[in-house]
Amino acid sequence: MTRSLRVVVTTGRPAGCQGLIAGSEENLNSARFGFVSDVAAQLETFRPELTGYCYRMLGSSFEAEDAVQDTMIRAWKGIDGFEGRSALRSWLYRIATNVCLTMLGSAQRRVRPMDLGPAGSGHATHPGEPRPEEIWVGPVPDERVLPEASDPANVIAARESIRLAFVAALQHLPAKQRAVLILREVLAWSAQEVAELLETSVASVNSALQRARATIAAADTAADVYQPLDEEQKALLGRYVQAFEAYDLTALTALLHEDATLSMPPLPLWLRGPDDITAWMEGTGSGCRGSRLVPVVANGLPAFGQYRCSPSGSGHDPWALIVLEIANGRISGVNNFLDTATLFPLFGLPAHLD
Repeated sequence: MTRSLRVVVTTGRPAGCQGLIAGSEENLNSARFGFVSDVAAQLETFRPELTGYCYRMLGSSFEAEDAVQDTMIRAWKGIDGFEGRSALRSWLYRIATNVCLTMLGSAQRRVRPMDLGPAGSGHATHPGEPRPEEIWVGPVPDERVLPEASDPANVIAARESIRLAFVAALQHLPAKQRAVLILREVLAWSAQEVAELLETSVASVNSALQRARATIAAADTAADVYQPLDEEQKALLGRYVQAFEAYDLTALTALLHEDATLSMPPLPLWLRGPDDITAWMEGTGSGCRGSRLVPVVANGLPAFGQYRCSPSGSGHDPWALIVLEIANGRISGVNNFLDTATLFPLFGLPAHLD
């Protein structure tokens, strides 16, 4: 991504934190923070933006939620040592950053199938053996990580900052460079604020940011911004759903960008170009004929829960979470995430369609 992602993230919605703090009321300095429930609510208002931060750092919605929960627990346990409400946000980010850096220290870098090797053939008879979930950049529901914002520019920038391609590009950065880029370019922190959080110098922050920008600029992250109310995009998605559910491959191929990709994590095979994508759907992937699609939104992008015809002959069963990327008015990426056992509940998708 060549342009700066400037978006000042505001606080999210209170979600309730009573389970986290039950039984700990005696440890709270109520003179500074008021009632326990009020402090819990104060901490919880930061959960969405912290989840977004941790997701960009870790590349996994599930690891991000674990990291934020760990952050909240540490914050609650250390609340007596907190020195001022005005710094609560930066204090929580310091904790979250340390949690993420610890997790990244022992983790394998998350990737997309496109990072593992060249594109395969649409005539392949087997997509390869599934790889562990821990190696893949995964999708995330928008509502888990995007703050409420009234400024359209902030909304667009926030969506850009969680796109799959951008999050995958972030994973190529060393952990501290990653934190610097997110804090400076996405969350609009000053170099001084980042230096204080990371306990380093402003010069070091600026140097890390320069190196991180160069790495991100070299990555192919260009795509159209998804705008749900845009009539052209709505029409494109409507044609996609109609063609896919009818399994009209001629119509579907016409919607694809000339460099469109198709991937299927946890399977390593990925394809590039309408010809190979169509060949796959006509051959090995033809079991998707008769599918139904249920719309959702993931990573600031249009997405669908795909349900294939049930082997029992009754209704449709979960098959994939499809996350689409759009470029120049055409579909440039079809990302099929096959781990429906965890992803469909995460996105609130039903376990079966009648």
